[in-house]
Amino acid sequence: MAKKGFPSVHFYDQDFVDIYDRTWAWIQDFWQKGTERNGLQPRYFNYPDSKNINQFEACLSTFFLVYSNRIYPASPLLDNFYGKQDNNGAICGEYREIDGRPVRSRKNPKGIQPPLFSWAEFNLYHKIGNKKRLRDVVPILEKYFSWLEAVFKDDTGLYAVPLAATRMDNAPREEAKYLIDFNTQQAINALYMSAIGDILNDKELSFRYKRKYFSLKTRINSQMWDQNLGLYCDLDDKCNRLPTKTIAAFWTLLGEIPNEDKANRLIDHLKNPKTFGTENPFPTVAADDPSFDEEGMGCRGSVYPPFTFMIIKGLEKYGRYDLARECSIRHLYFMLDTLHPEGKEEGNLYEAYLPSKDGPAKWPEKRNWPRPLYLPYAALSSITLVIENVIGLYISLPRKTVDWIIPSMEIMGIEDLSLKRNMITILSNKSGRGWEIRLESEKLYYFTINILDEGKKRTLPIPSGKCSMLIDKL
Repeated sequence: MAKKGFPSVHFYDQDFVDIYDRTWAWIQDFWQKGTERNGLQPRYFNYPDSKNINQFEACLSTFFLVYSNRIYPASPLLDNFYGKQDNNGAICGEYREIDGRPVRSRKNPKGIQPPLFSWAEFNLYHKIGNKKRLRDVVPILEKYFSWLEAVFKDDTGLYAVPLAATRMDNAPREEAKYLIDFNTQQAINALYMSAIGDILNDKELSFRYKRKYFSLKTRINSQMWDQNLGLYCDLDDKCNRLPTKTIAAFWTLLGEIPNEDKANRLIDHLKNPKTFGTENPFPTVAADDPSFDEEGMGCRGSVYPPFTFMIIKGLEKYGRYDLARECSIRHLYFMLDTLHPEGKEEGNLYEAYLPSKDGPAKWPEKRNWPRPLYLPYAALSSITLVIENVIGLYISLPRKTVDWIIPSMEIMGIEDLSLKRNMITILSNKSGRGWEIRLESEKLYYFTINILDEGKKRTLPIPSGKCSMLIDKL
């Protein structure tokens, strides 16, 4: 098979294919060049109207750029920040593109942002397979982790950071000192540092961060879980739980913090239209919270693609693939309605959406919001969720595995996806003999088909060349 460019997706609703294809076309306008003055990478992805590079957006953008078949590089986005690390391990969450200087504010004097580098690096490794890169970045990530501990962790064992550190600037959390999302993000940081230690066969590194992870997990569960609400909550300066129900609570699913009982109660909220199960999942504040606004108003009800993405990935951790797919599809239909509005109005993708009706979220007080064609957020849905949750493919290049997890058989698949130097195609179709999966590959890999509704799961070695399998024969 010849390399044709980006992988093609196949789905019975052509609108999903169109938004996926158009996103790749739009991305070509998002590439910037570093200069001698700013010290940034020669080629990196950033929103064209941004004056700064942003750590949160850089980490998340790697989750869709890894599917470009190496046409677009993902790692320079992270390397921009590693190259700016101070001697004490500090990394600022934003740097100016004009001169590379850190951006700090009165509300966020240290410029701290969600510490998601290790999660992004773990995902990069499984999609690109570069173990040497992990060895190279571990010292940087260790220094960064130590700086976070030294500056933001206090005697409670929890981390106290400003609200601006969470990317939920105007959320109704003014009284909070210990924020559930940041503390969980640091637990996620430790969890993936330990996983990287396992990949590198560094038992000491793995054990050290596993211990940090369990220490933080225990504190989050004992102090931040509210039994009456069935949610994790922020704490005030006296470590009292605050009753505001925000989307921040669901980072805990991604961090594998709750046990099965707590996870069930959290997930009940995601299905409940009175709290977080709105038509467009999931609002930043529960629909029954006094601060909720149907117009969005920033983090008072808007649906932000990165937070929806975070919850979808958290649902996967607890095996809720059906719900993850259903919510992905609902969310994408709202994006499609905004891209193809009725009447003469021109459509677009946006930074944030309304929770219960079509259209971009509103926040009149903030100029130029929500930003149009804001791909650092929107492409998480239109590329990553389409491949991983609508079509249902989970890929690990080092393991040479592709898992296909689907509720039931449908006409869909992917064509010309690069597994390093191996191009693969996986397509399902219905023939006279029943449901058939056609596979094409240049090299051997291992394919797992998991049809949830039928309880069928089988792992098979897929040889080079073309082959097919009949589902009824599994």
